[in-house]
Amino acid sequence: MKRLTITTLLAVALLSGCSSKEDVIPDVPPSNLYATAQTALQKGNWTSAIEQLEALDSRYPFGAYSDQVQLDLIYAYYKSDDLALGEATIERFLRLNPDNPQADWVVYMRGLTHMAQDRSFMHDMFNINRFDRDPTPSRQAFKDFKYLLERYPESEYGADAKARMIFLKNRLANYDLATADFYIRREAWIAAINRCQQIQRLYPDTEAARQSLALEKIAYEKLNLQKEVERTDKLMKLNPAN
Repeated sequence: MKRLTITTLLAVALLSGCSSKEDVIPDVPPSNLYATAQTALQKGNWTSAIEQLEALDSRYPFGAYSDQVQLDLIYAYYKSDDLALGEATIERFLRLNPDNPQADWVVYMRGLTHMAQDRSFMHDMFNINRFDRDPTPSRQAFKDFKYLLERYPESEYGADAKARMIFLKNRLANYDLATADFYIRREAWIAAINRCQQIQRLYPDTEAARQSLALEKIAYEKLNLQKEVERTDKLMKLNPAN
């Protein structure tokens, strides 16, 4: 009987927790809801801000605060690590408001959101730098920032976007270097050479590009391609790795 009672209580608690936020947020004028959300945002209370903004968005989707609510949600989702919701809100906003004066900021936030998807809680906690993890979010972030610079060359977020692109370029180059090293250890010489050449072609000014020459040389040696070994050796002397 005790076990049944506990199970019943848990079920009730779960059902209560799953109740709509509409039941929690009071039915007040939109100006009051928005003011409460702004107070929560200023205090960094992201959960409360999101609850207020989502209620406002749900109740008044075409109201006077509609665009600003979406912009605030994008920021609040990012700060609270609700990255999937943030990305969905960004895509929705850009689709419906391509000419909005703050569209450049939204594109910038899309880049930040994709960058944030390329890390994990455990990596942050233990300060682990794993260049061999899937770089797809970083590739997308790089495209986002590149698009920002091309579409909005005068944007105030351009300088920061450029700095982030440098970081992302090194992140992507290091991933390819880790992949090339994996191919070397697997004795997949041709695959290693192709990956090294890709690094040198796409990220020529990175440390990974210089380090890739040593791996490329190993692969050429294993394949007995002496001319390529000599050529690569010359490149290594001209571009010494740190």
